[in-house]
Amino acid sequence: MDGQDRVRLGVVQFACSDVAEENVATASRLVRQAARQGANIVLAQELFEGHYFCQEENPEHFRRARPLDDSHPTLKAMRALAAELGVVIPVSLFERRNQAHYNSLVMVDDKGAALGIYRKSHIPDGPGYSEKFYFNPGDTGFRVWQTRFGTIGVGICWDQWFPEAARTMALMGAEFLLYPTAIGSEPGRPDFDSMEHWRITMRGHAGANLMPVAAANRIGTETVAGRTQTYYGSSFIAGPSGELRAEARRDGEAVLTADFDRAELRSNRAAWGLFRDRRPELYGALATLDGGR
Repeated sequence: MDGQDRVRLGVVQFACSDVAEENVATASRLVRQAARQGANIVLAQELFEGHYFCQEENPEHFRRARPLDDSHPTLKAMRALAAELGVVIPVSLFERRNQAHYNSLVMVDDKGAALGIYRKSHIPDGPGYSEKFYFNPGDTGFRVWQTRFGTIGVGICWDQWFPEAARTMALMGAEFLLYPTAIGSEPGRPDFDSMEHWRITMRGHAGANLMPVAAANRIGTETVAGRTQTYYGSSFIAGPSGELRAEARRDGEAVLTADFDRAELRSNRAAWGLFRDRRPELYGALATLDGGR
């Protein structure tokens, strides 16, 4: 599916309450604003239905997970919104599948169709980010989806730190790399701020793969069982050289957009020769944990 060459990419960021209906209403309002500004693809943040519950390990939070079927109220609402506005919306959700639980994303196209599911591959485990308690490692492998506005690859938060994930999606034909995110302060390290490192890493993916990269992060301070974290927003859209095309503040709702020409991006990728000159037969160490061959 070749689709349309000129594409406007959109990103939204906002603070989450712990009431799913409120957050769906906020996300929908901002997606509508992005669509009014001409966005064709609109990315919202990771697990936007509620607070980032992974601050603590509490089995009660498994009740937040649902099967990703036609009865899922948030997915149903976002599919209807995508169809109404004619935009592509990647939707980040806590999935329950039989006895397994995943940090998942459903790619919804501009007709409201669910094209498929990606399950987060890299699962972090550290103070304030205890995701291994809740999520099985994703079993889908990396995914890309062909849409009317280009082929889209998506990683989820911690995935964004791994250049292997970005390169894999690029090799699979991705033209845009999108990362819904929940990141901010680090418990026990009040003076540590990862924001610039976070951005630079993903901007490197853009430059190394010669394609736009966008990240949507939440904002605000959330308290879960007495534990408090502040999310630093700073959502952005980077161009194919890693340059910032649009960026949000650390606080405040934001709607970002940036325009891209897919034909021009395709031509530039071919001309640079980065994919032509790859030597995959030399990269065997990447398939090991310790660099052994």
